Amino acid sequence: MHTRILLAEGNHMIRGALAALLELESDLQVVAGVSRADDIVKTALETRPDVAVLDIDVPGTDVLTAAAELHQRLPSCHTLILSSSGRPGLLRRVLAAHAGGFLVKDAPPGQLAKSVRAVAAGQRAIDPELLLDAWKCQENPLSAREAEVLRQAARGADVGEIADSLCLSVGTVRNYLTSVVCKLAARNRIDAIRIAYDQGWLP
Repeated sequence: MHTRILLAEGNHMIRGALAALLELESDLQVVAGVSRADDIVKTALETRPDVAVLDIDVPGTDVLTAAAELHQRLPSCHTLILSSSGRPGLLRRVLAAHAGGFLVKDAPPGQLAKSVRAVAAGQRAIDPELLLDAWKCQENPLSAREAEVLRQAARGADVGEIADSLCLSVGTVRNYLTSVVCKLAARNRIDAIRIAYDQGWLP
């Protein structure tokens, strides 16, 4: 009996390569592929895969939001998240979205099929070192507003643009950024953005 797989990958060539790699295995079958996160749940409900292999950087709706919705609407479908980064904070978000596995893209090629089989069997497929790092990772010290201000700064918005976007004064935005830098023990705003990304606090 084949394990049926849905692939979500924004790059058509990479999606094709992943499908070809998986279908080298006699027990695995790719039944659907999507290039946008918005299509994950809809396509899964139509094709009823056993495992959804989702690249976290697929454009559209947040992939982990889609994974959580998929868990709710099609609990028989298990989820394996692919990412170019193994940040501990990101792994915690992956687990919170009820994903069964988390695989970094530079893992050996054979690991993908092994992870799909493990997830399909209802097991966890996560590197033990990543789990240990996530366990050691501290809680996010930023408030929701501080995180939003920093997220906009990370996207290149200046203080005035952030103030307009959030209906705040320029001084209030500056105070939020100063607070973020202090809370993260960062050297400056750029360093704060790097720290927050590394910890998975800026999805």
